[in-house]
Amino acid sequence: MKKNLPRLVYADAQGQIYDHPHLTMAGMSGPEAVLPETVELIPLPEGSRLFTIPDTPPIAWDQRTKRFSTVDKAPGLRGRPQAVSAFMAPGYARTLLPACDYRQKSVHLPLWSYTAVGWDEERDCFVVAASQVDTNQNWNPDNYDDRLLDPLVRQRLAELPNNRLLEQLARCAIDYHCFAAKNLFFRRWEAPLPTSPACNSACLGCISLQASECCPSNHDRISFVPTPEELVEVALPHLEQAPEPIVSFGQGCEGDPILQAPTIAEATRRLKRATSRGTINFNSNGSLPDRVQELCDAGMDSFRFSLNSVLEERYNAYYRPKGYRFSSVLQSLQIAKQAGRFTMINYLISPGASDAPEEVEALLRFVAETGVDMIQLRNLSIDPDYYNRAIGITRRGIGIYRLLQRLKQEFPRLQFGYYNRTKENFFPPGFENGWPIR
Repeated sequence: MKKNLPRLVYADAQGQIYDHPHLTMAGMSGPEAVLPETVELIPLPEGSRLFTIPDTPPIAWDQRTKRFSTVDKAPGLRGRPQAVSAFMAPGYARTLLPACDYRQKSVHLPLWSYTAVGWDEERDCFVVAASQVDTNQNWNPDNYDDRLLDPLVRQRLAELPNNRLLEQLARCAIDYHCFAAKNLFFRRWEAPLPTSPACNSACLGCISLQASECCPSNHDRISFVPTPEELVEVALPHLEQAPEPIVSFGQGCEGDPILQAPTIAEATRRLKRATSRGTINFNSNGSLPDRVQELCDAGMDSFRFSLNSVLEERYNAYYRPKGYRFSSVLQSLQIAKQAGRFTMINYLISPGASDAPEEVEALLRFVAETGVDMIQLRNLSIDPDYYNRAIGITRRGIGIYRLLQRLKQEFPRLQFGYYNRTKENFFPPGFENGWPIR
């Protein structure tokens, strides 16, 4: 074992965080406790948050006994310690889950992404098991000052008093603190165009609709289908005036926009006739290939299809598709690629699952078959133990960092990222030399 690995951190019932004098930080890959590798430990990124995992004791490495063990007692506490997790700032892919005894967990954890965290005494900071996969600073929380936002929202609502979509986005910006919705009112960067109150998936980790017996969803879905006129009325000024403008269908406060493809296609045609500026992007489950072709014909610039796995049984266990098969998603990706569109997968990663040996080999085949341009690595927000059991993860993976290395080695032109890009930056200078892993 290497010297000076980070210390275990734990919390009391009030949320006060402590570092342990001699126990070492551990992480989890799937259901197995592991020691973090030095290469995957980075200082807690600015904008990240720490929180506790209620009534769940941490697991640590004990150098004296050379084993992992559940920590039921800890210095400074009368009661049982609670595990601590990090919620990562955007742009970072976690490589390990928090190490804790999930068997003792008494609640279904809310829809957050959970990352292993420890205390590095030498660097005098918290460290997390993660890798930076995107350096775009537009989404830094410091860029989103609500004191500046409120008057802009009121102004835009006064300008378009009958636009239901704008009212929805105002709620998303003010009530749900959606950065993308805020961008619309700041008139910059990427802005959302939600369209669909319905979905043909029933994702375990859906952020806009959850069964009552599960954890609460993060926000409510849009309850109507905007008209092409409403969409253009909101999107056109953004495309014409914003710096680095993107408008995206398929953002968080909706079902899946592929069910509203005819409406979106008509709005896209009108936007393309009105301006050549900006990027129109479509985020979807990709379940209806003929609709993807319709959107390509209308002039959609880029497509991002969401996956938790490229193994059909694990995909089905999470997405629980209604009336489509995984092969439809593959076909949609191929259609968009053949039409010359920039193609991405929104890869919802969880350590131990995304880097399972069988998943890695299947992903390599998937990239080779589809020629996808970018993998966006997004930390799946779900109770980790619940997810592992739901899709059948029973052992550790090869490591998220090693997964990225394999992809980079096999496909040097494959891009990694976290955010959508403008069409001017689909293939940025230098990408042809291979995409860096940070």
